[in-house]
Formats: sequence, C-alpha cells, structure tokens
Amino acid sequence: MSPMTPTVNKSTKRYPASGWFAHPVLSVLLAASWLALSHSLEWVHLLSAVLIGLIVPRLLRPFLTQASVLHWPTALRLMVVVLWDIVVSNVVVAKLVLGPLDRMQPGWIPVPLACSHHRVNALFASIITTTPGTVSALIDEEQGVILVHALNCDNPATMAAEMKQRYEAPLLRAFHLEPGSPT
Repeated sequence: MSPMTPTVNKSTKRYPASGWFAHPVLSVLLAASWLALSHSLEWVHLLSAVLIGLIVPRLLRPFLTQASVLHWPTALRLMVVVLWDIVVSNVVVAKLVLGPLDRMQPGWIPVPLACSHHRVNALFASIITTTPGTVSALIDEEQGVILVHALNCDNPATMAAEMKQRYEAPLLRAFHLEPGSPT
C-alpha cells in the first residue's frame, strides 16, 4: 500500500468521493440554500444553484468523509422523538422558570458513552443541547462520558439512563453500531 492510498474504515471512510454528484445530500442542500437566499426561481438563479451544488462539494472533496449508511426508519423515529421532547421540555422549562425558583435543582450529569463513534457522540451531544433544560458541556471521549448540565435534576442516574435510552440507543441502531464499538 503506497502512502497515497487511503485507508478505508467501515463507518467513516476517509477518501475523496468520485464523480460530480458524490455527495447528493450536500449538493441538494447547497442548491436549495442558494435558491432560498436568492428569493427567485429565475433561470439564472436555477443555473447558479445547480453549479453551486455540483462545484462546491467537488472543491471540498479532500475535506469530506464518506457518508455513513443510515437505517432511515430508525433515524426518522428518533427525529420524531427529539421534536416531541423539545416541545414537552419547552413547557416544563417554562413552568420551572415562571414558577418559584426554589423548585429548580440544577446539576451536572455524567452520561457514559456507549461507543467511540465521533458522529454518534456529536449527534448525541447536539440532541441533548437542543432539548431545553439540558446542555452538553463536554464530550470526553477518553473517559467515555458526556458532561451535561441540567436545569432541574433530582436524580442524575435516572436522567442519564433516560437520555441514553431515548437518544443514544436509536442513534446506535441508525448507524448500525453495537454498544462499545469503535469509530
């Protein structure tokens, strides 16, 4: 194997994708973003969107990793759970903030990580932060833990177990990973 031959890992392949449409989701998002920013569907803007959608991913090719293969039904169910939890958490946080402040019990929760997959851990931390009332403060992959601050935490172990069950377990299934699997 020569030094220029890239190594391929099952979950995150680090090599330049080939072809002009190697990252279709990125291409479509870039084109749609361009059209949204231009507020026009004139032919010049449509042509610009197509060119941006094709050229930018091609220019970024050395910096992009191969996309992970997802189990889409699990990913969509997780998205529904997260959206529901955001709505419910907003109501809970509003009641806490508008009520007597002595009801709040802020605390730090160490949430152990089930794997060392960078995308899964980053998404897990993002989901925790997106849900009102909790913020991921630190992802310590060496220790295998996410440190989370909760606005109201009466039982840290229960909250950590619930986060793992509601968000991390579906993420692992969506990325076709087993707990304890490497990157």
